[in-house]
Amino acid sequence: MARPRPIVTLTTDYGTSDYYVAALKGVILGIVPNARIVDISHDIPPHHVGAGAFVLWQAWSWFPPNTVHLVVVDPGVGTDRRIIAGRYDERFVVAPDNGLVTFVHRDRKLEAIHVVEDRRYCPGGLSSTFHGRDIMAPIAAQLASGESLRSLGRVCERLTLLSLEHRARFVPDGIEGAVIYVDRFGTLVTNVHANQVVRGSNGAASWTVSVGGETIGPIRSTFGSVSIGEAVAIIGGGGLVEIAINQGRAVDRFDANAVVTLRQ
Repeated sequence: MARPRPIVTLTTDYGTSDYYVAALKGVILGIVPNARIVDISHDIPPHHVGAGAFVLWQAWSWFPPNTVHLVVVDPGVGTDRRIIAGRYDERFVVAPDNGLVTFVHRDRKLEAIHVVEDRRYCPGGLSSTFHGRDIMAPIAAQLASGESLRSLGRVCERLTLLSLEHRARFVPDGIEGAVIYVDRFGTLVTNVHANQVVRGSNGAASWTVSVGGETIGPIRSTFGSVSIGEAVAIIGGGGLVEIAINQGRAVDRFDANAVVTLRQ
């Protein structure tokens, strides 16, 4: 049986109007010509590490084992921040050590994580502003071709993680959470997980959701459960409670930094 073609995914804040993404792909294909390169997103808001971490986490497990996820949202490029390569739940990640692996690290089984130190895998010139092309893309390609994590450098014993919590907390009178992502529709995605609210005979519908003290109502099944222009709380496709406006933008109506509360 033929060996499956290796998969490398790309998540960046590069956009698509410049040559940056194409350069990453060119480097990878130059090392692994048969690689399948999948664009997860290049529309992460510039320098927004938290958004990059969320998108990586949500896409992670939908790819098969041995997929290599290359994530480049790197406001510290050229500084002494480290570059890491790791393996969680049979999948690899290559990223700057700035918090991009936060949600994956908290939610998936860590198998190994190393600091990228050996530059023999990066034979080209080193730009101080484009480590995605010059270091991370070659490393991702090497992992896709079967290179071991151990060959890249020492074990990473200290990892940079964001202060964002990927899971809401239970309090005496309910649940308190936060908005951890805003999607392109302006929907507020919270850190309240479906399995925190789907309990009892009424399940999710037994909770009343509020944002910053403003009541949204119960958790409903669809956006269309309310009239156009009205706010609605749902459990989204990522398994998290979301605040939306039916055919509108919740981020324009609610403070994305406000506390999200659920009460029964």
